[in-house]
Amino acid sequence: MNVSLFVTCLVDQIYPQVGVSTVRLLRKFGCTVDFPLNQTCCGQPAFNSGFTDDARKAAVVHLNAFKDSDYIVSPSGSCTSMVHHYYEELFQDDPHLLEQARRIASISYEFSQFMVNVLGISDVGATFPHTVAYHPACHGSRLLGIKDEPITLLNHVKNLTLVDLPRAQDCCGFGGAFAVKLADISGAMLQEKVDHVRESSAEYLVSTDMGCLMNIGGMLRRNPASAKPIHLIQLLDQGSK
Repeated sequence: MNVSLFVTCLVDQIYPQVGVSTVRLLRKFGCTVDFPLNQTCCGQPAFNSGFTDDARKAAVVHLNAFKDSDYIVSPSGSCTSMVHHYYEELFQDDPHLLEQARRIASISYEFSQFMVNVLGISDVGATFPHTVAYHPACHGSRLLGIKDEPITLLNHVKNLTLVDLPRAQDCCGFGGAFAVKLADISGAMLQEKVDHVRESSAEYLVSTDMGCLMNIGGMLRRNPASAKPIHLIQLLDQGSK
């Protein structure tokens, strides 16, 4: 199966190991992975801030970068949901680009959904002897419908203890531009999320988006006794070595 990695800005620029782990796991289960070098931002930051022309330009680059792909897999439900839900809006007045956008959306997957629903993999053979809480990232759960897939993968990790995260569905307050424009509200939401993470007594906080983990992790690191943030893909990859 030929898969193209849609790496996302945060992973490419700040957390490249998540991208490396994504490729390693996909190859482990028989995928041939390529990395289109001309990919950039999907356009979500501009779109969310109301700069639709700039978002459209970025989206055109994305369509061109992945025009020859069979499957597109990303370590982010947020960026994948941008392609799935908002590219149609960006190209509604251009039939040719709209057709391309619909095709790209139809083959674009967040990692856990691709593993469980497309490859049929629930057990990657990982071991992780730690207590873990799972934070369902908003865009992935609300826009892509990611629900059971990450839990399925975590439940098959040997020696991992999955504990409940109180009010797990609550937003962490990041939301990209939201955290900048409404910093006070974002900070209050983040504090509540961190309080719940501590309440869980987990050693690690797992999620499917580095935006959430970056945001939550920033506050968690101020308390050395707090949980460590880790992307689901890194946990699975580290536990498979």
